[in-house]
Amino acid sequence: MSAAKLNRPIRTAIVEDDPASRKMIVSLLQADPDYIVVAELAEGKAAIAALARLALDIALVDIGLPDISGIDVIRSLKSLHPQCNVLVITTFGDEKTVTSALEAGADGYLLKGTALEELKRDIRALRDGGSPLSPMIARKLLNRLQTRAADERAESAAETTLTPREHEILDMIAKGFSYAETSKICGISPATVHSHLKSVYRKLEVHSKTEAVYEARRRKLIH
Repeated sequence: MSAAKLNRPIRTAIVEDDPASRKMIVSLLQADPDYIVVAELAEGKAAIAALARLALDIALVDIGLPDISGIDVIRSLKSLHPQCNVLVITTFGDEKTVTSALEAGADGYLLKGTALEELKRDIRALRDGGSPLSPMIARKLLNRLQTRAADERAESAAETTLTPREHEILDMIAKGFSYAETSKICGISPATVHSHLKSVYRKLEVHSKTEAVYEARRRKLIH
């Protein structure tokens, strides 16, 4: 957020259908001169209509609204005001909901039950350009990224695993045998040798037998 914006109160809206939760957040912000609450809304459709007309700095949005999902509110708000920071405060912590909210444009994601001082700190972090996440949410996202990375590594390893025949042919090429000699020794046609080498090129992401031999040795697939 720019220095100019920080010289005036942070214009904030709360989209929360639970009266007690909404009152708690409003009271927290009203006690701080850095913030001004310009809208309190309990339904998603009304929020979309109202927030479209407001120049907001921050919106605090619940996911479980009575009419539509808070994710739809986030998506609409970010479309209209990309510069507005959106912080989710909700009871929904499942991976699908968290991912959908972040993909819709949420800049942070907190689970309800956060201590008031922590909530105040997280809202301030959001204002300053951070992306506050509840520890449980951060762990889920980390686990998701680690699982995805592991899957990609496994997929990559599977892609670069040569079949016994591919290994045999590449090893012979590396030793200087021609296609014709290799086909004769292996008892297959030269066209089949070429087909196997094309598969090797694809797996090793190379374009010639010289590159294939170099890359295979680098990966210790052949000696």
